[in-house]
Amino acid sequence: MGDRSRAPDTVDTRWLGVVMHAAFFLLLGGALARFLLRHPGEPRTPWIIALCVVLAALHLLGPRPADSTVRRTRRHTAWLTLVVIVWMVLVVLAPSFAWCAVPLFYVGLRTLPPRAALALVALLTVFVVAAQVELAGRFDPNLVLAPPAVAALATAVFLQMERHTARQRVLIDDLIRTRHELAASERREGTLAERQRLSMEIHDTLAQGLSSQRMLLQAADRVWDTEPAKARAHVRTAASVAEHNLAEARRFVHDLAPADLARGGGLEQALRTLAARESVAHLTVRVHVDDDGRLPDLPDRVQSALLRIAQGALANVREHAEATTAALTLTLLDDTVVLDVTDDGHGFDPAAPPVASEGERGHGLPAMRARLRSLGGTLTVESAPGQGTVLSAAVPLEAPR
Repeated sequence: MGDRSRAPDTVDTRWLGVVMHAAFFLLLGGALARFLLRHPGEPRTPWIIALCVVLAALHLLGPRPADSTVRRTRRHTAWLTLVVIVWMVLVVLAPSFAWCAVPLFYVGLRTLPPRAALALVALLTVFVVAAQVELAGRFDPNLVLAPPAVAALATAVFLQMERHTARQRVLIDDLIRTRHELAASERREGTLAERQRLSMEIHDTLAQGLSSQRMLLQAADRVWDTEPAKARAHVRTAASVAEHNLAEARRFVHDLAPADLARGGGLEQALRTLAARESVAHLTVRVHVDDDGRLPDLPDRVQSALLRIAQGALANVREHAEATTAALTLTLLDDTVVLDVTDDGHGFDPAAPPVASEGERGHGLPAMRARLRSLGGTLTVESAPGQGTVLSAAVPLEAPR
C-alpha cells in the first residue's frame, strides 16, 4: 500500500532524472561537435575527445536516472567531485562545454547536502560566466547576468519541488498511518459487534433454554412422588428444550438462521412453532397474523431479529409475569412490520430500574433494542403493575443505510 501511495512522486522524479541524463549527453555531444567543426586539426583535440569519453563514462557509472532519491554517501560525493573536475578541465580547454553545467546543477542538488549543493551551483555558475565571456571575446553584461539568473531560477524551482515532495511524503505517511488506524478500529468494532451478537444469541437461546429446563426439572421434582406421570412429562419437555437449544447453539455459532426458521415456512410458521413450545400447563400462547395477505417475504435478518425478540419476550413472560395467556401478533402497517407480544401478567413499571429478581428482563430489553437499532427499528414497552404488558417491535421494510 505504501509503495502504491508514493508512486506519483517516484514517477515524476524518475522522469526528471531521465530528462537531465539525456540533456547532459546531448549538451556534451553538441559541444564536442561544435569544437570539432570550429577547430579542425587542433593539437588539443585528442585531449578534448578523451576527456569527453571519460566524462561520459563517469556519468554512466553514476547514480541511475531512474533512482527516485540518491543516498548522500562518500562514494557519491567522490564521484560527483571527479565529474566536476573533469568538466572544469574541459571548460578550460574548450569553453563551449560550459553549458553541460545545467544537468550537473541537478545532480549536485540531488547528491549533496543543501549548503554544499549551493556552493557547487555557485562554482559552476562562475565557470559558465567565464567561459561565455571568453567565447564572446568581450565583456557583455548579458553574459555575466544571464547564467546566474538561470542558475538561481533552476535552484529555486528544484528546492521548491523538494519541499513540496517532502510535504507530500509527510501527508502520504499520515494517510497511510490513518488508514492503518482506521482498519484497526474497524477490527475492534467488528470484534465488539461479534461479542454483542454472541451475547444476545446466548441470552435468547442458551440462557432462556437453561432457565426453562431448570423450571421444568424443579416442577418434576416437586411432583415426582405424587404425580409420576406429570413428572415424566416435565422431564420429556425439558429434554425437548435441551435438544432445541443444542440445535440453536450449533446454528448461532455458525451465524445461521434460528432453527425454527431453518425448518421452512417463514416467520409466521416459526412463531407458531415457538408458541406451541412455550405453551405449558399454566401458560397459553397464541399467534395472530394481521396482514390481509400483504405481508411480503421479509429479509432473513428481519425474520431472525423478530423471532429472537419473540423468544426473549416470552421468556420474560414465563419467568416473571405469572401470566396465563400471551399473544404474538404480526402486523404490516404501511412500510413497517410490527411484532406485538402481549400478556395478562402482573406487569411492571418500564421506567423503574431492573431489580435483582428481574435480571433476565434487565438484560433482555437492551438486547432487543440493540437488535432493532441495527435494522433501523424501534422497541416500545407499555406496562403497569397489575395491568399486563404490551411489547411492540417495529422494523421498517427498507432499513436506513
